[in-house]
Amino acid sequence: MRLWTLHPKYLDAVGLVALWREALLARAVLRGGTIGYRQHPQLARFRAEERPVAALNAYLGAVHAEAERRGYTFDRRKLGRPGGERLITEARGQLDYEWAHLMDKLRRRRPEQYRELLEVRRPLAHPLFRIVAGPVAEWERGTGR
Repeated sequence: MRLWTLHPKYLDAVGLVALWREALLARAVLRGGTIGYRQHPQLARFRAEERPVAALNAYLGAVHAEAERRGYTFDRRKLGRPGGERLITEARGQLDYEWAHLMDKLRRRRPEQYRELLEVRRPLAHPLFRIVAGPVAEWERGTGR
């Protein structure tokens, strides 16, 4: 499961569809509707919110908006009620880590998109996140922590 801190506009079609499905799964986990993934570290920042499901609904809303912008037909009925205007704080180190991770995926999977994104100096975050100075998140796997 990868709930990107990055803006969904950077994802290729495969990545955007995967994000939609994984965010829906994450919401089911937070609602207690599934047995698997309950301890998944990607859920930590949503669980830390006062209204975790509402925060994930807001997250899904931005993913849906990106899908619509591209002309995809993600099921709008799966969107839930968002949780207000509260942004989740995330560190620049996390965003940078994810950018490198995405670029590695795109280099192999979509070389033309990879080359286009090489010009991006400072990637944007998903609209739910407010980026502040700091390192890669403690919950991130594969960082040598």
